[in-house]
This record gives sequence, C-alpha cells and structure tokens, in this order.
Amino acid sequence: MDQLRQEVDPVEVGLDPVALDRLDRFFARRVEVGQLPGYLVSVARHGRVAHLTSYGLRDREAGVPVTADTVWRLYSMTKPVASVAALMLHEQGLLDLDDPVARHLPAFADPQVYVSGTGADVRTRPAEGPILIRHLLTHTAGLTMGAYRTHPVDALYRAAGIEITTPKDADLAEACEVYAGLPLQFEPGTEWNYSVATNVIGRLIEVVTGRPIDAFLAERVFGPLGMTDTGFWVPGERADRLAVLYQEDQDGGIAPIPGPPVHERPRLPACTGGLVATARDYHRFMEFLRRRGELDGVRLLSAETVDTMTANHIPGDLHTFGSKPIHGQPGNAGLGFGLGVSVVVDADRTESPESEGSYGWTGAAGSTFWVDPRNDLTVQFMAQLRPAGMLSFHELKGFVREALGG
Repeated sequence: MDQLRQEVDPVEVGLDPVALDRLDRFFARRVEVGQLPGYLVSVARHGRVAHLTSYGLRDREAGVPVTADTVWRLYSMTKPVASVAALMLHEQGLLDLDDPVARHLPAFADPQVYVSGTGADVRTRPAEGPILIRHLLTHTAGLTMGAYRTHPVDALYRAAGIEITTPKDADLAEACEVYAGLPLQFEPGTEWNYSVATNVIGRLIEVVTGRPIDAFLAERVFGPLGMTDTGFWVPGERADRLAVLYQEDQDGGIAPIPGPPVHERPRLPACTGGLVATARDYHRFMEFLRRRGELDGVRLLSAETVDTMTANHIPGDLHTFGSKPIHGQPGNAGLGFGLGVSVVVDADRTESPESEGSYGWTGAAGSTFWVDPRNDLTVQFMAQLRPAGMLSFHELKGFVREALGG
C-alpha cells in the first residue's frame, strides 16, 4: 500500500523548516489541550513533499493514532473532484458550460425565483433566463441549503427534508427533482450562494454518461490518477483506518459524533461532500491540478481547461457578490470563485496570507487544501472536527507564508 511520504528536505525547495516547525507546534498544542483529536498536514513544492506531519489520534477513545494511511471524510473537498469530472465531459463535447441544465434534466425547465412571503405564502416569478451548467459550477444558480436559516427559501428546503444538501432516503435523481421544484433565491447568475449545486452536477454526469456517479469517478478519475483509497464508502478491509468524527461539546472540549454512513455504498453518493480519501490520494489530486491536468503521464484535462477552472468567474469577490448575510463576512473579501474552487483575486484584502491566483477549498470537518501556482506549492490539512470554524486556517496559511520567506 502506497502512503504519502516526505520526499525532500524543506531547504532544498526553498522552505524554512523553522516556520514549518512552528506550524506543527501550533496544531500540536491544540491536540494537547483537547481542542483537536489529531491532524495531518503536508506541504509540497515543485511536486515534492517537503513537510509531512501526522499528530494526535484518529480515534481518541481507542487510542489509535493518526497515520499517513488514515482515511478522512472530505466533505466539501469533494466538490472540486466532481467539477473536474464535469469539465472532462465538457472537453468531450457531452456538456457545454452554457447548456441550460434543463437540456439534460427537464425538471429544471421552468425555474421560479423567490419574490416575497414565507411558507405556503411564498410568491415567485418565472426566471428571466435558464439555469446554465456554469451557474452550477460557480454556485450562482440560485440554489441554496436549508441549514443557512437566513432566507425564506432556506425554510422551504428544510420543509422538503433538506437540512444540509440531500432529502432523506433519496437517490441523486430524486434529490434533483426536489431541488428543481423549489424556488430559486435569486435570478441565475446574479449572486453567489454556496449550495446543493454540485449534486446537480453529479446527476448531469450520470445522465450524459449513463453511468452512476460513483462508478464514473472510479473509472475515469480515481483509477487513472492512482487514487486507490478514494470513494463514497470505505470497504471493510479499510474500515479500521477511517478517522472518527468529533464535534465541539458544551464544555468547550470535543466528543465523538456519528458521521455520515460510509461503510457501504450510499443510496445517494453526494458530490456536495460524500467522498472519503487518504492524504496520499488527495495529494495526487492536488498535484494533478498543479500540473494543469496531467499526472504521471496521464492527462485528464487540457492545461487550458484547468486554467479556466481556476480563474475567477464572478464579478469582484464573494464578499460583494455573495448572498448576504451568509457570504458577506470579512473572510470572503479578496476571494473569487472559479469552477468548483475559490480563487484569490486580491491578496491584500484576504484575511489569510495567500498569493494572488491561489485556489482551493475547505471541508466541513476541518480539512482544507490549496494550490499556489505563483510559488509552485500544494498544501493540505486533514482533520475530523465539526464545526470546521474551531480550526484556524488563517494561522496555517500564515506559517506556510513564513516558510516561503513572506
């Protein structure tokens, strides 16, 4: 079994080991005071892993440590993977970014936009234009999630059984029928609102390929990229490597909680956040992006398509274009959004020290990744702790910036 390993001394690739040691000591302290069960962090430059640390426990109750082969729930770090799959079909001519979604999923043929009211008294109007595939990839379709609790449409999602992203006991086709029957928060293309959109992408992939989304990803993405421990469930022989999911408790500590069931194929393989993977596998995905669509002689996307994916596709940034109050917080200043990833468009306005053009995304249980083309760098941090806000990626990015000499 292949595992992620440090390949080069940090100094050889221009990284300061003292800053990287400070990074480790910062997060180790979080483990030692009981605010984090365990973590894994890797920093690679010029394609070689220069720093790799695993610390703490993946199962505190059983005393099992985090190791390089630990399997992590990726949550929303699933979305960039599904977006890559959609762009592969775009290159094949099976999907066009400006296709109306209804061309492939007829339930979306008559989108209605929220006007006023709540519950049964909600008033809507026909959308002025169709939902396009690019709207799904950029989260500008007008879709939402019930968990936000800031807009009357969020309440309609909850009433339809969608607390987070999926109705209970639905498959992907059924979930998309439910989404299509709910009002949009806004006219497609006019705002950014993080949403269930990537599940619709997953269903589009199923329809145009005739393959279940999990089978398509396994055959066309994970297999070619050598991501041998990635999927929507953890087979029995790997089950003991799955990290336990933890949550902040009322006393300020952490306690284990049930995670999404991943020990058998789910009825709905969620492209919004259903994948599990090892750090080695996600490192390979990051390197595929860093190398602009190719890894170890296998090319899945053209360099031009990866450039398009990782460019900003919204006016301004998430702070100004995002649906308030959820996305108007200061942390979204300076960040644009591409096709499935956030993109730094104004480094001076970001809360975290990053280079302009860096792109990546974060998962709900404290995992994050980014690719920094300017510094030829890939970074990932894996943890299993909800809410992810208990962790500070600002410090993580600060230490990496220090290691670069910034």
